[in-house]
Amino acid sequence: MLNTNFDLPLGVRLWHSEQRRRGHRLKEGYTFSPLENSPDSYRFLAMPEAGKVEPLLRALAESLPEEIFFILEYYQDQPDPQSDDQPEPTVFYSPYMPTSEILEILKPYLPRLIHDGFVGFGLANNRAGAELFYSEEKVLSFFTDNHIRTMDLLGGQGFPYRPDLLFTTDFGHDHYSLQCHPRESLPEPFAAMNDDDLDYLSFCHELTESLDMYPVEEDLAFFLSRSEQDDIENRLLSHPVFGEFAEEDFGCLLLDWNDFVTECEAGFEGDLYDYRQGLQLRDMIQFAVEGVPPALGHKILDIIAPADSNFRKNLTDVRKRLDPPGELSVREDLFWYRGIVANQGVDLRRDLIRQGWYQP
Repeated sequence: MLNTNFDLPLGVRLWHSEQRRRGHRLKEGYTFSPLENSPDSYRFLAMPEAGKVEPLLRALAESLPEEIFFILEYYQDQPDPQSDDQPEPTVFYSPYMPTSEILEILKPYLPRLIHDGFVGFGLANNRAGAELFYSEEKVLSFFTDNHIRTMDLLGGQGFPYRPDLLFTTDFGHDHYSLQCHPRESLPEPFAAMNDDDLDYLSFCHELTESLDMYPVEEDLAFFLSRSEQDDIENRLLSHPVFGEFAEEDFGCLLLDWNDFVTECEAGFEGDLYDYRQGLQLRDMIQFAVEGVPPALGHKILDIIAPADSNFRKNLTDVRKRLDPPGELSVREDLFWYRGIVANQGVDLRRDLIRQGWYQP
């Protein structure tokens, strides 16, 4: 049987030579394996035909918590087939919102998100250790700590377990945006849409605006399992101040630290109180790191290593230090209190002068 019998989304097309490869073809199904660095969680990969994607997404979404965030990945710069240097996609996250609300907003966009070859999207709740993502390669991935339930769900949707499952990435193929196809060849609902509606730059921008999404650096893509989040929560609960944040998504705290570092690089516009609030993010991270299993502590430090490195580079006057909070008891030298960021706004510099930072 030839690969032409597999109904791929419009955005991916196998090379003609690949379509003729007998005994090496795409089939519907799924496979799974333990997730690296999170042995109590699993990564499922599924290969659905185009018409099965939306029902499968909705079935998997029912297993997610009541609040989730939306993930959108697309190329803000158009790929140039003549260039060796191809652009990287930008990843956007929405804030946490009710699952039903996000699904309702996505409803008119789902066919375009599924079929466009330059778009990937997903749903996640870091605190629950759950994430699903449908990539631009048109492969569905699902991260979970409940593999039995997920196997039952996939089987109920008609997807058999195939340990040797093949994906589009195993074949030579090309990617197409919806605008690449002749208008007369487009099926519904695309045939009735205008050019702006079919332009992924346009409808993806609409989504980022509607969901108040923000870009996330690629090296900050990480996964913390439910049990890892539980370990972090229990550690934070042991602190008189940090316990107030214990039930929040720790992944958001890691992103907040990165945002603070980025803000300091660009020029910190807040006052000294605001600056200390930013440093407190790193206090909480360090407190968590030193009270969880060592493997998890190293994992957290690896996630924030780029932000830590950038913050160190931005510090000046490192022979001086701000006073750290007295209730923070950790073993690590608090490098973030040694010195002050170079790019100070008016308010921060004023407060430092008043405090005597610049006295000889």
